[in-house]
Amino acid sequence: MALRLASTTVFRQSNKIIASRSLSTTVDSSLDRAKSIEEYNKTLQTFANIRTCAVLRTPTSDACPKAMQACIDGGMKIVEFTLTTPNCLDHLTNFRQKYDGDVMVGCGTIMNTDDAEAAVDAGAEFIITPVMLPDVIEWCAARNIVVVPGCQTPTELITAYRHGAPLQKLFPGVAGGHMWVKAVSSALPMLSINPTSGVDLDNAAQYLTHGAASVGLVAPLFDPVAIANEDWDQIAKNAAKLVANVKDVGAYVRK
Repeated sequence: MALRLASTTVFRQSNKIIASRSLSTTVDSSLDRAKSIEEYNKTLQTFANIRTCAVLRTPTSDACPKAMQACIDGGMKIVEFTLTTPNCLDHLTNFRQKYDGDVMVGCGTIMNTDDAEAAVDAGAEFIITPVMLPDVIEWCAARNIVVVPGCQTPTELITAYRHGAPLQKLFPGVAGGHMWVKAVSSALPMLSINPTSGVDLDNAAQYLTHGAASVGLVAPLFDPVAIANEDWDQIAKNAAKLVANVKDVGAYVRK
């Protein structure tokens, strides 16, 4: 009994330490590019309310703004430009200026702190990494910038959380899909998991009702064939279908 009580106490104390780190409440406002706690919370609350993010990756610069515009026309309110897209940051800046306050704009495929700096300077309101990069997570956490790092295992998810990531991107997809998310989020309730790979227009709601904080969609939303054929109406229809499919799920309760 004494051992069980001691273990429980240590676990609770550990959770308090982790939570204080992840909440990002002690930020040096003198740091370059530092955001206010109000901006930080607004970004997280937008993720909690909307719960879906459009992730765009196009082979040409010309296709990028057309595809993203179609997606927004279809109803998407959180969008991510990726650095693998030619002229990504130019497009990000244009859309941030056009939709500031209406559509939340972020940047993905961030691989180092130089990338993060460039993305924030271009107007990114959140940062996404494809893999778990502690230096990028800590750089963002120190500045109240919401960062969503890519993780593949429960160990990587909790490590990202401990380094200061308030949301953790599950990438690539895992066997078991939404049931895997349910199992891990139940066992590690401090996590806020954002599955990206494996999520489509029809199963997004299942992920959200089985423990996912939010989801990201790439090819199911931005159909490569539709992009190649410049079928922007199809992308708008995909976005509208996704929005309709998740509308009854409700907001995520932040941790």
